[in-house]
Amino acid sequence: MNSHDQYVESADGTRLVVRRLGAGDPVVLVHGSGGGLHSWATVAERLANDHEVWMPARRGYGPSDVPAGAKSFKDETGDLIAVLEAARQPSGRTVHLVGASYGATLALHTALADPRAIRSLAVFEPPLFAAGAEIASPLARYRSAFERDDAEAMAAALNDVTRVPAEIVAAFAAAAGDRTPDPVEARRSAIGWLHDLEALAEDSTDIARWSSITVPTLLLAGGDTWEPMPTTMNALATTIREARHVVWPGQSHFVTMTAPTLVADALRQFFAEVSGPASVTRGNGPRC
Repeated sequence: MNSHDQYVESADGTRLVVRRLGAGDPVVLVHGSGGGLHSWATVAERLANDHEVWMPARRGYGPSDVPAGAKSFKDETGDLIAVLEAARQPSGRTVHLVGASYGATLALHTALADPRAIRSLAVFEPPLFAAGAEIASPLARYRSAFERDDAEAMAAALNDVTRVPAEIVAAFAAAAGDRTPDPVEARRSAIGWLHDLEALAEDSTDIARWSSITVPTLLLAGGDTWEPMPTTMNALATTIREARHVVWPGQSHFVTMTAPTLVADALRQFFAEVSGPASVTRGNGPRC
């Protein structure tokens, strides 16, 4: 499936690179921390036969701009609104918005701030527990490690935020073996992580605020993802009361990489349901 990249300019002049492929109703896929244009590639390929898929590289992640200074969710909400508006053209159609991990938190912020362009919202495991004052210490340690280019110390600070179990961290290290990361890509990812931590440190863990989201919403989670993510997702499902909540047994926080067909099929089914005649009545979908 052929793709092409284009620029979208945010309200503050930040230039975002967006990868597009496919044709049909528009879908915007928002990547998480440490990601980029490639993050949703395998899912996008499976959606592109019947949807026009837009994959922005978020600010702070090349080849999009890396503005000077700290970043906030307000900045990124403006970015995502600009992408949604671009995806609506030329006919003013509405857009299916999908986010994973940090990208899911950003999608929630955007749906709350300005839902006019959004036909549906699907979020996979937003780390809503990782925000506010508790991020201050890991952010300071990460920034210090970043300035001296200490990859091991950066990873340790991030683990305090993500709470990935030690055995999973060890398994990833063993799988990587002696392979050396591309230094340019590693630095690009490190810069993106730094700015994401800045935004998280200025955010709140208040889940009740998401109760004001009114667009049809799908909450996705892996049955094997570690705490506190399951507790967080259950609280979010209670807060957005008419959201559909799907938990995939045997899957974890990395499902977009390990089971892209599962993800694409669930999204395609949800898009069809909210776009069809029955979508005028919300809350009739399955909850599990």
